[in-house]
Amino acid sequence: MTRGSRPGADGVRDRNESGQAQNQRPRDRYGRPMPHGSAGEVDRVPDDAEFTVEEGVAEAQLLLDGGFAFTAHEVLEAVWKSAPEPERELWRGLAQTAVGVTHAQRGNRVGAARLLRRGADRVEAFGPEAPHGVDVDGVAAFARGLADDLDSGRATSGDGIDSAGMRLLRA
Repeated sequence: MTRGSRPGADGVRDRNESGQAQNQRPRDRYGRPMPHGSAGEVDRVPDDAEFTVEEGVAEAQLLLDGGFAFTAHEVLEAVWKSAPEPERELWRGLAQTAVGVTHAQRGNRVGAARLLRRGADRVEAFGPEAPHGVDVDGVAAFARGLADDLDSGRATSGDGIDSAGMRLLRA
């Protein structure tokens, strides 16, 4: 082990120049790390990525439509980090719902349902006049519906979870 590295699942954790953990391995469509040297299924969103609200919503929706909820979560998280304080919980909730879908896609039903409900509660608090045209009622309904379907067994975790039903903007 080299100085500044700590064991991880593969024996060594990637770190940036300041020593913070930063996994540089390629990712599969659900955000799971793949072995170094593999061809990743998605482009990584850099940790220092910045998106305007319009760019972030548009990119996240394209990713959700394509089944890439984990990468959509990373984009929404980047918007959350740069959002003005009054809007931060909205973007945090949107990121949580997207990562909840990711957990469902990965097969983690219990964790997925918890994150989906937590995200739904956060976004719903902004009400029908949410900023930037975000459809908080629609996102909350999608998230709670998927959580209920996971809990009841109507939805099976894994590849069958479709993130395209999560619509970020009001029609």
